[in-house]
Amino acid sequence: MFTRRLGVILLLAAVAAATAAAVPKSLGAADQSPDLIVHEWGTFTSIAGPDGQAVQWRPLTGPSDLPCFVTQLNPSSIKASVGGLPVLKATVRMETPVLYFYSPSEQTVRATVRFPQGLISEWYPQATQRPGTLNPTGPTNFNTLERIQWDNVRVTPGAKEDFPTEPDGSHYYAARETDAVPLSVNGQQEKFLFYRGIASFRPPLSATIDRDGRVAVAQPAGTGIDRLILFERRGGHIGYRVAHADGKVSVLDRPALADNVESLRDTLRSILTGEGLYPREAAAMVETWRDSWFEDGARLFYLLPQAAVDTILPLQIEPAPATVKRVFVGRMEIVTPEIESEVAEAMRTGNQTVLRKYGRFLEPISQMLQQRQAASYDPREVDREMKLVASQATKAACAAPSTPRPGGSTSNQ
Repeated sequence: MFTRRLGVILLLAAVAAATAAAVPKSLGAADQSPDLIVHEWGTFTSIAGPDGQAVQWRPLTGPSDLPCFVTQLNPSSIKASVGGLPVLKATVRMETPVLYFYSPSEQTVRATVRFPQGLISEWYPQATQRPGTLNPTGPTNFNTLERIQWDNVRVTPGAKEDFPTEPDGSHYYAARETDAVPLSVNGQQEKFLFYRGIASFRPPLSATIDRDGRVAVAQPAGTGIDRLILFERRGGHIGYRVAHADGKVSVLDRPALADNVESLRDTLRSILTGEGLYPREAAAMVETWRDSWFEDGARLFYLLPQAAVDTILPLQIEPAPATVKRVFVGRMEIVTPEIESEVAEAMRTGNQTVLRKYGRFLEPISQMLQQRQAASYDPREVDREMKLVASQATKAACAAPSTPRPGGSTSNQ
């Protein structure tokens, strides 16, 4: 009798074990994937005001630099005045974070990103839980604009790369030039998970220009920012200076304009690799921003500690990867006396070419002129210029949802 009962118990145990083995592994937070590696890079862009702190500007103003297959936030999801998304003001533009996945075997993961102090404005591939849509199972008071989630992200090593492209070039494609594993999400294939956003928070450092023309960079104690790169381009000439942060305040001499862009690109690739990116990832990041990072003006680049990135932009991958490396570059525009003089003269003479050159940064620069100088400042003129820039964005925007056409990876700029 005992033997018979034991046999039944063993049979039931075997059935239960077989059933458990047949059920796909759930994507629980406690699960781990020991052979999965995730890398991410991105940029936080801001512009320093007279006191060195980030000021508000309109980050979404200007022609779109993204292919039409990238999803943009529905303007009806937010309360925006006439003009829609381009008129939204913020202190920080989160630009082009991309998540890369590496694995020797196929697996399915879930990726969730939160931006508690901002909203997510663009993304690709299509997300399961998109910004601006309610989660039926979530709390009703949840800020849906700050969260994006991709379920059933299939990591497919060795899969044929059949990514969408469009006839017009875009620096979006440069991010594909890595050894990351192709992903398949909701029938869309890409080399990475892509998203962007805007926010209003104080960046972890400030930058001012003293009377001697030096740049003073300050950060609160314990911030942990170590590497600083001061860049300036004026009249076709460039210069840069790499420095280590010296305590709470670092004073940097402005660089002599005697360098070349390729030297700076090499330096940045080396720094990014030293922070943990793979060489091709570092090259893809620098290639993505080859125009914007090195355009006319002055700016400070800095590397955020991963702990700071995790606080600003919480990321959850399920199952948990063996390694997650996140490298984010802070970019702070600095309004030099030369820039002030150029913009003031352009406003006085109506030089549209110069005013449009500063694009999305024109409004805060003009407001600083009003505060710092007795220059003529006509808010209506600046508003007209900003509307012109916005109209250019409208012309460049996607007229209707497009059907991506398959194509190979490119690095068009």
